[in-house]
Amino acid sequence: MPKQLEEHMFRVQIPNRMMREISLLRRACVTAVAMCGIAPMACVAQDAAAPVHLTLPQAIDMAMKQNRDVKLDKLGIADAKQKKDIARSSYFPKIANDSKMTYITELAGVAIPAGAFGDFSTTGKVPGKTLFLDQGSSLSYTSGTNLDQPATQLFRIHEANRAAQADVRMADIDLERGQDDVTLKTRELYDQVLIAQQKIEAAKQEIVARTVKDDEARHDVERGNALTEAAMESHAAFLEAKQDELEAELTLHGLMLSLADLLGLPVHTPLVLDPETAMVDVPLPSREECLRIAEAGSPELRLAEQAIEKARAGLAAAKDAYIPDVTGIAHYSYQSGVPLLVHNFGIFGFSLQYDLFDGGKRESQVRDARTELEMSELSRQKLEDEITVQLEQAYDKVDQWREMTRAAEAVMTARAEAARLSDREFEQSEVLPSATSEAHAQEAGSRAQLLAAQLSLSMAEAEVRRIIGAPRL
Repeated sequence: MPKQLEEHMFRVQIPNRMMREISLLRRACVTAVAMCGIAPMACVAQDAAAPVHLTLPQAIDMAMKQNRDVKLDKLGIADAKQKKDIARSSYFPKIANDSKMTYITELAGVAIPAGAFGDFSTTGKVPGKTLFLDQGSSLSYTSGTNLDQPATQLFRIHEANRAAQADVRMADIDLERGQDDVTLKTRELYDQVLIAQQKIEAAKQEIVARTVKDDEARHDVERGNALTEAAMESHAAFLEAKQDELEAELTLHGLMLSLADLLGLPVHTPLVLDPETAMVDVPLPSREECLRIAEAGSPELRLAEQAIEKARAGLAAAKDAYIPDVTGIAHYSYQSGVPLLVHNFGIFGFSLQYDLFDGGKRESQVRDARTELEMSELSRQKLEDEITVQLEQAYDKVDQWREMTRAAEAVMTARAEAARLSDREFEQSEVLPSATSEAHAQEAGSRAQLLAAQLSLSMAEAEVRRIIGAPRL
């Protein structure tokens, strides 16, 4: 190739490399500015709060006590129990009192003229003069106490209590499911924080390696052993490594905020996590055993069963609406100032109420309740199939992460051996410092990948346990 052509191509390549370096510098500056905006807030928060050391079990226990979603689920149980007590109160008689004090401006009395009963020679007129008999008093007092005891309404009351009891059980299952979700989310954020921290360490090792290689490239250019293009390429790789570190720190900061909020702590609380507790090996049941456990203990299926129970109670209550309302009644009254009544008297008996025509309302209610029952039963069948699919997919993911973990362990072993050999060769002056630094950077990167694979496997197993409704582990 002619020398002039080589010089021309070199001049064309240099601007392209410079534009690439400028683009990398711009991206790194943007990330650095974002980190600068976050760092002061984090520093202020760290000054205000002491670091909190948490193992994974401690983080889960804290979330169970302080997470707002769990607290809402507990309040939901209390609300359902209160509503059940309200429904149960309908079994008992209702006792009420109605008291009044009234004043009448004018009364209509009874006038008896003189001699209305006769005029006798011995006694004269009877009565001897006109009499006026008042009917009651202008100021009167009445007090009535009523007791109503439902009779045939007890059928509907019983069904309402069945539905209320189903609501209580559904609230209990909701709490259990919410705790499982919070446990899984806590584990997920905990693992992601550990992975992000390991990635930052790997990025720092990469920066060290790129710095050494950048220095070697610049020295080679100064001695005339390399072209300027090689130095620019090396510096661009250094900037890329620096940008990776800044992005990892930004990701870690966001994960820390999310984890603190999930645990019910102030969002800027510094957290110190323990990676050893996040990788506890808990045996997972076989695929067939998980399917069997899910059929019996899945929270979603148990919720569907309670929904069916509630729908059955609603259908029975709709049918009971055809039964006449028979109520036992008892009434005790006291009065003063009311004519023709004694001061104290009582009333006992029964009342019957029945709708002769309601425009088809009760029939429509029965059809609607029957439709709701059919929908609940169909939803449960659909949910069984969905849980089977979810469990199969989750278990497939577990198998995949097991293979990836074994592969990552093999890579980690190879990288560690390569770093050891590189250190020996460097001691014997057989390789450049950049080769040793790069070997250690690759070892740190493989260590981060291994940790990510191990924690992802743990997360996949936790997802299987959540689906089957197994106790928190």
